[in-house]
Amino acid sequence: MEIGIRGIGTYIPTTFMTSTQIAEATGIPEDVIAKKFGVVRKPIAGADDTPSAMGIAAAKKAIADAGIESESIDLVIWNGGQHKDYPCWLAGLKVAHEIGASHAWSFDMEAMCGSMMVAFSVARGMMIADKRLRRVLIVSGYRNNDLIDLSVPETRFMLDIGAAASAVVLEAGYDRNVIRGYAFKGDGSFSEECVVPVLGARKWPPEAADTQAMHFVVRDAERFKQKLNERTMPNFYSVIRESLAESGLTEGDIDYLAILHFKRSAHDAVLNELGLTEEQTTYLDHYGHLGQNDQILSVELGLQAGKIHEGDNIVMVGAGLGFVWASAVVTWGKQEETR
Repeated sequence: MEIGIRGIGTYIPTTFMTSTQIAEATGIPEDVIAKKFGVVRKPIAGADDTPSAMGIAAAKKAIADAGIESESIDLVIWNGGQHKDYPCWLAGLKVAHEIGASHAWSFDMEAMCGSMMVAFSVARGMMIADKRLRRVLIVSGYRNNDLIDLSVPETRFMLDIGAAASAVVLEAGYDRNVIRGYAFKGDGSFSEECVVPVLGARKWPPEAADTQAMHFVVRDAERFKQKLNERTMPNFYSVIRESLAESGLTEGDIDYLAILHFKRSAHDAVLNELGLTEEQTTYLDHYGHLGQNDQILSVELGLQAGKIHEGDNIVMVGAGLGFVWASAVVTWGKQEETR
């Protein structure tokens, strides 16, 4: 049974942090921020932009794009960040209630910034196994910019992190925008190398001084950097090629790459490796890295710019801290019989 994307939606806060402001906070020259790190600006969550509020806004757009009623949704999967409105809390149930998905149940899941592709896999598998699940809404709200201290040199590789939300309506038996395959790769040796060291059970109860340490830290910067350099790009290429193979496709069949935001040289290296051009992707230098929302934002921007056409094969790819690399393939529009 085919599972297709019936609708998508995003939410971008109206407050932005510019490369000039990032330069002032980090001490890094502005042209390095804009050109090397690839951040002209990035959205920052406003006072009312909680993860669930942003997710609700994106979900409403996705439902409108799908042309359906909220009551027809059978399941809401929250795949946004663990940094939510409240600790130990199910954001998906809040979303379901606020959008009027009165017949839906919900659960929360996350694979950090690989969550969108993982959610596709989870939802697709559940829909195939359980015929009662005809429509599933995937929702992500993300504001991990709260957890980045730009004055800390060891985590400046995360200076592009901002805030946003995205949502996707999946429908069983829908023969357009069909999910064709996916692939994942994990490396738990990274699991405790870049963490927020306070407010978790590992350091409980919290102390007053912990309010000054509520941000990511890298415990061994040299080791972390060496491992990233050795493993990141090979694992990106691995999951991309595996997801294509699972879809019965090859690198030559890629029409559009919906890839996370990272530094310009890494972005260019992926395009070069896959034989793609800038017209076959969107570099998110006016958005930065928005967690698991990058891929849906890229697809939305690609459609608006006329880069994605009927029958195009889209490869979505990202990586989540900890680390998990994830890729999924979607054929946009109606799949052609032959390519």
